[in-house]
Amino acid sequence: MRVAELLARAAAMVPADVANEAGVTRVDVREYLDHDEWEVALDLLADLDTGWRPPTVRWDLLIDSADVMGLSDAAAWCRWGRWESIHGIVRAELRLLSPAEGGRQNPVPGKGILRPPWDIGRRTAAGDPDLLVARIWVESALALPPAATGSVRLGPLSPALWRHLQPGMTITMHEGRPTVGTATIIETSNVR
Repeated sequence: MRVAELLARAAAMVPADVANEAGVTRVDVREYLDHDEWEVALDLLADLDTGWRPPTVRWDLLIDSADVMGLSDAAAWCRWGRWESIHGIVRAELRLLSPAEGGRQNPVPGKGILRPPWDIGRRTAAGDPDLLVARIWVESALALPPAATGSVRLGPLSPALWRHLQPGMTITMHEGRPTVGTATIIETSNVR
């Protein structure tokens, strides 16, 4: 199947009333497809995920398109979006401690590579924090430097254990036992 056909099928799945922050809709995507602007159409389709839960088949079409075009970063983002369609969304504002405060010496890479443990309020039978692992996707940046603050998406390895989180709650990021960052939850949604 050609890339244009994959993207057209993905565009057809977007509800007519869905628009991104810039006001782009599926109609705009169709115009780019009509002019063979496949990479732009892919980027716009990957961004048309607010206000609805895209089905996994739509993400699969976008992943296939990105793979065929050799766009590994776009494919990685679409794989993340597919995961969120299945397991839900956890977005947070993460503040990393400075190295002087005991924080990380290196930036947090932005594409779901780092999988630190988090204290999300659970306790072991002995009363100690029960740290749970989640991948980090840094939004709108390639990485989050030490002592910086930025929006992130979290991909818990055990999503069901994170469902109690609500906007405004604070969780802590660890590397071993020391805290290396604090995150305030800004958005959550559970699995379908």
